[in-house]
Amino acid sequence: MRIVIQRVSHASVTIEGEVKSAIRQGYLILLGIEESDTSEDVDWLVRKVIGLRVFDDENHVMNRSIMDINGEILVISQFTLFASYKKGNRPSWLRAAKHEISIPLYKEFCKKLSDALGKPVETGEFGADMKVDLLNDGPVTIMMDTHNKE
Repeated sequence: MRIVIQRVSHASVTIEGEVKSAIRQGYLILLGIEESDTSEDVDWLVRKVIGLRVFDDENHVMNRSIMDINGEILVISQFTLFASYKKGNRPSWLRAAKHEISIPLYKEFCKKLSDALGKPVETGEFGADMKVDLLNDGPVTIMMDTHNKE
């Protein structure tokens, strides 16, 4: 699994002209899933996301977590995070998991993240053409990959 986390002041996702979900301060998470991903990857990512300390404390040092600030989370499925661009200029999506793998893992990630956060996690709509609006705060943008744990 691969995610891009953006610390945001606010974010929303619009589908067919209608705002489906919106959050205030917190994280916009783009989530990519590949064929080899499992529930273990979900658990590792949830722990990392919840524990990540990138919000400012009283000394303006990134030392607070999403839990510390009572932040919100919006998760958007993003198969393009697994683009392969080695050959030519048109990306290949062969590493991205098919729906029968990715949809259950996406739902599991959102559910476990919501449980850990103690409130609902907002989502986009899997497979939809989405318009994502955000104000990146910082900017702070972090990538995590369960197959390359740095």
